Amino acid sequence: MCLKMGSLRLLQLLLLIFNMYSGIQSLICYCDTCDNKQCETAGFCYTSIIIDTSNKETRMYSTEEEHVDSKCEDQILPGKYTFDCSLDNEKPNIYIDKTIRYYKLCCNTKNCNKDHVIRGLLLPGGYEEPSVFSPWQPWLLMVAVLAAFVLLLSVVLFAVICLWHHRQNQDRSGRYTSSFPDIESVFDRPEVPLMGPHTPIRGIIELTSSGSGSGLPLLVQRSIARQIHLVDIVGKGRFGEVWKGRWRGEFVAVKIFSSRDERSWFREVEIYQTVMLRHDNILGFIAADNKDNGTWTQLWLVTDYHENGSLFDYLMRYTVDTAGMIHMALSISNGLAHLHMDIMGTEGRKPAVAHRDLKSRNILVKSNRTCAIADLGLAVRYDASTDSVDIAPNNRVGTKRYMAPEALDESINMSYFDAFKRADIYALGLVFWEIAIRCNTGGGCEDYQLPYYDMVPNDPTIEEMRKVVCIDRQRPTIPNKWQSCEALRVMSKIMKECWYHNAAARLTALRIKKTLANLGAQEDIKC
Repeated sequence: MCLKMGSLRLLQLLLLIFNMYSGIQSLICYCDTCDNKQCETAGFCYTSIIIDTSNKETRMYSTEEEHVDSKCEDQILPGKYTFDCSLDNEKPNIYIDKTIRYYKLCCNTKNCNKDHVIRGLLLPGGYEEPSVFSPWQPWLLMVAVLAAFVLLLSVVLFAVICLWHHRQNQDRSGRYTSSFPDIESVFDRPEVPLMGPHTPIRGIIELTSSGSGSGLPLLVQRSIARQIHLVDIVGKGRFGEVWKGRWRGEFVAVKIFSSRDERSWFREVEIYQTVMLRHDNILGFIAADNKDNGTWTQLWLVTDYHENGSLFDYLMRYTVDTAGMIHMALSISNGLAHLHMDIMGTEGRKPAVAHRDLKSRNILVKSNRTCAIADLGLAVRYDASTDSVDIAPNNRVGTKRYMAPEALDESINMSYFDAFKRADIYALGLVFWEIAIRCNTGGGCEDYQLPYYDMVPNDPTIEEMRKVVCIDRQRPTIPNKWQSCEALRVMSKIMKECWYHNAAARLTALRIKKTLANLGAQEDIKC
């Protein structure tokens, strides 16, 4: 740079000497500081242009002598800047301070600097002037980079959350893998000629079931669930709602759990999928699925629909005769015996299952007046291979009114599976009492009541039930007139043997089933 400046100075000096000795006339220049704005010089005419941050342009004019003697230098350019002559108007010498741009040009004709035009500055497509330096530029760059990083991170997090939500929805109803085709494709299979658009659900179960008795394949379940039209709500509970639905002309029951009760829904589906669980006296499981309406997720459990409702509802409306009482009691004990039984079959092994919440509200009355046990959300299974109890991972407990003494005083052995079966037997005795008090023997019957109705309030606490059942050791009252009817006398004997305070002394479900079967086989029962 210094070499270049020295060369230009030398050139200017030689030109001045040449002009002096050659007799060339002095050059007239336009100048701010001279009289009449006219100055003579043997060198060049200069133009200085200053442009500030607001694009305001200030021009100053000088001659070579003024420039060399620094007479106008402070006016033209404050500071220590030194300029070299540039005869190229498209590429002027440019010096950039933090806030101001300086342009310096020269020419060698008369008054040539008065109307000096920098073509690259004023015309597009010419000389590309450098950008003005600003102390804010590094900060703006950092802010832009940070904003881009935050935006990218937000997009990635949003994508991850959406993917997680999608997988959660799939997991809620797709925790089991299945290679079975969808039900629509099953209808079209030529090797299943009996299946068509009007095939009943029971026919579909028989034709598409794996033979294990655990119900329909998963994809068939989901296809059925998505084709159900909800008709009326038939009940509400702590888990959610029960709806009457219609699928291809058949009525089904749809138990709808909220997403908060996912554990209860999953547990009940898991129990219903147990190998060889299907039984006439256990509520028939059809399908499970989830429905996402964009705001929240509903968890569906589709089962057989029984228009008579629960045993509680039925006994509130109707009475039963002795044959009907035995018929109902036998069907309930038959279903409970199947639950409690460990069965080895060709398709696998059915584990023993304890209900843990047996009561009249969780038993449904079928059209033929037999019963089916429902609501397996609290059920536990016994794994014989590991000698362990599979307990539901939720915070629900059984109904306090039907809790066995050992459950109320918390003395029950949670690692001993038979303890749960014996607690079921205690609750079964209370259900039998509810049926028996509605037995019409010809001389009338009692109004329907819940067990311990005369000893505890409608919604008793565990402490109130513990005092009545464990401390006072009271049991539901058995009317004296039952002793005059053989059927009621046998029923009252079964109840008492179900209510023993000592759980080990209680009857088994299989023993109760056989006793009631023998009682029902007698044709000369009279009351």
